[in-house]
Amino acid sequence: MRVYNFAAGPSTLPVEVLEEAQRDLLDFNHTGMSVTEMSHRSKAFMDVNAEAQSLLRELMTIPDDYAVLFVQGGASQQFAAVPLNLMVNGKADYILTGNFATKAYEEALKYGDAAVAASSKDKNFTYIPDMKEVKFRDGIDYVHITTNNTIFGTRYTSLPETDAPIVADMSSNILSEVTDVTKFGLIYAGAQKNVAPAGVTIVIAKRSLLGKHKNICPTMLRYDIQDKNDSLYNTPPCFPIYIAMLVLRRLKKLGGVKAMQEVNEYKAKLLYDFIDGSKLYKNYVEKKDRSLMNVPFVTGSEELDAKFVKEATANGLVSLKGHRLVGGMRASIYNAMPVEGVKALIEFMKKFERENG
Repeated sequence: MRVYNFAAGPSTLPVEVLEEAQRDLLDFNHTGMSVTEMSHRSKAFMDVNAEAQSLLRELMTIPDDYAVLFVQGGASQQFAAVPLNLMVNGKADYILTGNFATKAYEEALKYGDAAVAASSKDKNFTYIPDMKEVKFRDGIDYVHITTNNTIFGTRYTSLPETDAPIVADMSSNILSEVTDVTKFGLIYAGAQKNVAPAGVTIVIAKRSLLGKHKNICPTMLRYDIQDKNDSLYNTPPCFPIYIAMLVLRRLKKLGGVKAMQEVNEYKAKLLYDFIDGSKLYKNYVEKKDRSLMNVPFVTGSEELDAKFVKEATANGLVSLKGHRLVGGMRASIYNAMPVEGVKALIEFMKKFERENG
């Protein structure tokens, strides 16, 4: 029996995508083999790679002067790849809004003068700093942000006011809401939350920023090399790219990112409205900064939180345990989480509150 999987990542995938992959597993597109077995230089896979790129360009309205790359190493490898490729003058400013933003900053310190322009650590990352009040240094190569905070449940609703290129880690909210790509110099995202299984990372980069890498930048991390080779410089993560293609096909069929954003806003509102009206559950994120993708909540009792997670799991609502830095519970309601899953969670929360509140 399928469960409702609220994991933060790797996370749930659309059932119809899994079923299509299952059908293709022994014979993809009449090749007599699966995508996991074929050469990445074969026409069959190169067509998959090209379609996945094309669909992403269409769905996100990515201009031709931006490269679309499918690379390995996860978003965490991009913490190093970004400064190695873009820190031309040796200076970059970072806004710290959570664990992953902090890790990106700490990695950048190895390669140049990285500075903290703003942080929400003072209130345990429960808000996003006011972008109008953030000041940046002169001569910086880029400003780095993490647009959605997977662990603490916040998201940006406005961008930094700067002439420097904005670099954004969108791992946990890419394709969940409409994004104007032209406002960014570079976007990167681990695929395992909204796009595909773990293994492939999306990079969308303005081509005018490429080719200015540091001499110490490894060849495999050079964006210009990956762009020139159509992300096929070496053997890519073929199966995750194939699943990404199927997910992107589905998203287009559903009406694109704008339609998905409407569904995501509806799901999030259902859950936040219930939490706000409850006497048992609390969400401590400032309302204006609440994530559409990750909803942390607590009962106020560690013992009761543990009981909640255990009983939820028994009821087919899995992976609700909160991150160790926050505790409590966390419902990750990415694109593939159906409205019915959120409603089922709310019904369980009501029952649990009646019995334990």
